[in-house]
Amino acid sequence: AGFAILGLLIRFFRKRYQQLRPLVDYGISFIGLMIALPVLIVIGAIIKITSFGPVFYTQVRVGKNGSLFRIIKFRTMRINAESQTGPVWTKKNDSRITGFGRFLRKTHIDEMPQLINVLNGDMSLIGPRPERPYFVNTFKKEIHGYTGRLSVKPGMTGLAQCFYKYDETISD
Repeated sequence: AGFAILGLLIRFFRKRYQQLRPLVDYGISFIGLMIALPVLIVIGAIIKITSFGPVFYTQVRVGKNGSLFRIIKFRTMRINAESQTGPVWTKKNDSRITGFGRFLRKTHIDEMPQLINVLNGDMSLIGPRPERPYFVNTFKKEIHGYTGRLSVKPGMTGLAQCFYKYDETISD
């Protein structure tokens, strides 16, 4: 009888979690954007002053169930950074990263515009990081169980961001 009650409780909370999570994502994202707006404007101005090109950088990423969406970030690299190389991992001391971009990446402030992606419903606050289609195709072949990550919405942050450094190789 105790296990049956426990099972019912788990199902109840799991169902409520699935219903409330989008509301929590939207609420926190909206409030976060409103609070951070003055800082975001200053950061945008610094990007414009310190480097040539747009303030924001968008890139196609793979979301839930393999759907594609455009992720929004503050631009931290010079424009057309991969025009001669194609998709490549960012390396330590990467020459493509601007001076101010290094600061933005180190502090993860470059990811603040992704709150817009959360408001659009493309991302969640917490979940696996979305990757580019090129790398997803590689990961599907090289990382056992990788496609399981595509069954949930990608997130602005997750376990990897909390416990590991920036990825520099596929093994990372």
